[in-house]
Amino acid sequence: MPDRVDRRLAAVFAGDIAGYSRLMGADEEGTLRQLKACRRELVDPKISEHHGRIVNTTGDGMLATFDGPARAVRCAQAICAGVRSLGLEVRAGLHTGEVELRGDDIGGIAVHIGQRVSALAGPAEVLVSSTVKDLVAGSGITFVDRGFHVLKGVPDEWRLFAVEN
Repeated sequence: MPDRVDRRLAAVFAGDIAGYSRLMGADEEGTLRQLKACRRELVDPKISEHHGRIVNTTGDGMLATFDGPARAVRCAQAICAGVRSLGLEVRAGLHTGEVELRGDDIGGIAVHIGQRVSALAGPAEVLVSSTVKDLVAGSGITFVDRGFHVLKGVPDEWRLFAVEN
């Protein structure tokens, strides 16, 4: 019998800084300093405040999980608004599904979907899968339909929605 993979339902937040390469090209040292301060003073506290857990960071990117999709949406909105005051813009993508627990890391199709949704988000935009939209019904969060999209490496077409701010 093969080893069993431990899985858990989670809201997956994937995000990155829009225009990061351009910022690094203009002032690498200053951009790195600004990014560290932004994480320490704004992003990490917002994720904690919304009961999330940072799973992974790479350069300008971040992966976090939440125990509920509405918390993930509200956290993403707060991060987008907060970093805007620092002259930065975040692209955020959210999906809810089962993730594979790999020690302190996670994996699985739900993570890939969250990352692919994030890649389609515009600067200062929170983009979510239809799964997230359906799960937060009644929360007061409103959305704009962004239509169907093919997500690289993910089967089928996915209907995406932008969170209205």
